[in-house]
Amino acid sequence: MTVLILVPAGVLFTRVWSDVSDRRAGTKLEQKGVEYLAALAPLVSSLAEAQSSALSGVSDPPASLTTAVNGVAAVDQRLGGDLRTRDRWTGLRQKIELLPKTTGDPLTVLQAHVEVADLTLALYEAVRDNSELARDPDNDLAHLQEAVGVDLPTTVVEVSRMGDYSQLVAKATAAQLAQLSPQFGAAVLAVNTYVNRLTDNLQAAVDNTTSGTLSGSLVSGLDSFRRGVESLTRGANPGGVPNAATMATAQSQLQVSLSNLSNITVREMATLLQDRLDRLAYREAETLAAGVLIALLIVGAVVLPLTGRRRRGRPIHSEAARDVTVGPGDVDTTRREHASALR
Repeated sequence: MTVLILVPAGVLFTRVWSDVSDRRAGTKLEQKGVEYLAALAPLVSSLAEAQSSALSGVSDPPASLTTAVNGVAAVDQRLGGDLRTRDRWTGLRQKIELLPKTTGDPLTVLQAHVEVADLTLALYEAVRDNSELARDPDNDLAHLQEAVGVDLPTTVVEVSRMGDYSQLVAKATAAQLAQLSPQFGAAVLAVNTYVNRLTDNLQAAVDNTTSGTLSGSLVSGLDSFRRGVESLTRGANPGGVPNAATMATAQSQLQVSLSNLSNITVREMATLLQDRLDRLAYREAETLAAGVLIALLIVGAVVLPLTGRRRRGRPIHSEAARDVTVGPGDVDTTRREHASALR
């Protein structure tokens, strides 16, 4: 009966231990994804700056782009194997290095930067998928990873395109307007869409989190970011002549607020994942203690009955020995009965 109880308990222990181990491994993989996303934020910001500089006639990329590329390269060297991003990053880096060599009219230059920005967003998506951040079961982390891995970088890319398209539209000929106007309009719509998505995801994360610091940190960061987007949109002046000075100021403000909001979001994600690891470590210790207890009970259930049999067996042999032993003064009644019968 004891064994019948302990065997299912052992099976349950194995399943719980396996589940905890899998969740720990998954959480550590997500931590790597968060670290990679943190390195990508400066890259997407620097690419936006390089795009505007190139359209202004500056062929040399900004120093920030070199720093950002080196930062992603270092992270990919450590984590690219686990996150399966190495080939994608290698291709993107080659495209980035070719940007200063792009020649042609402003639209050709812009299209080269658009291609690189799209590849960068694809790398974001690969990191989210391969690190399993995109499938995180917790509501707060699920919304935060979408905000930092989709909404923020896409907003930056679309804001940059909106500003640069507005500059091209202001100088375009009638023939060029036919091509540029739809692209400019699409960028304006995308900016509004992703800013709203960003706001919704961050609000949902705040509403569903156990973190005591998430709400206050995100409110100020999000407000600053939204103000930067609104200022840049005013400077781009959809339907009118763009204001270059307003856009330059807004772009600078936007870069600062982007960096701040990205850092806040990444830091909160890292904290939530570490808290999960701490809880799993505690649960793992509890499971291990229960496993040890089950093992001891199984040993006891097997060993104690055997020990009891040995102890019960020894007195039986001793009594038998005493019963069949006849002392020198004893009378053999069986032999006497046989003798009487013969007579």
